[in-house]
Amino acid sequence: MTEQQVAAEHRAGAENIATVEAFLNTLRAPDLDAAAELLDENLVYQNVGLPTVYGRRRAIKLFRAMERPSLGFDVLIHRSAADGASVLNERTDVLIFGPVRLQFWVCGVFEVHDGRITLWRDYFDQFDFAKAIVRGVLGALIPALRPKLT
Repeated sequence: MTEQQVAAEHRAGAENIATVEAFLNTLRAPDLDAAAELLDENLVYQNVGLPTVYGRRRAIKLFRAMERPSLGFDVLIHRSAADGASVLNERTDVLIFGPVRLQFWVCGVFEVHDGRITLWRDYFDQFDFAKAIVRGVLGALIPALRPKLT
């Protein structure tokens, strides 16, 4: 591989990471129109262990159903890495239901082609998610125990 090829591959990886991070930030804004622009029409969205969502329209429809004042999403990206079209990231996701904050670790796998996300697959530990529910409910009752992104 030539130096130019390595540099081009590095640039593509950095651009793909930027696309994924921009997408996650549009979800936390929330700016679902901007989020939709970063998704391919034929997106495959998987939360492993849950039903797969096919298509940008269905994914955005799912997120729009959660657009309520008492609901929210936040994210803290810990690290991202790219290899060609594939982007991996480790992050903490927060699902907000009124005073209840569910905060849990997620590993995301994304495929980015032509600046659009074609695959979004998230892995998370079910036990960690169950702990997040307990901590979230306790935090709603005792605010000092409410999880915070750090």
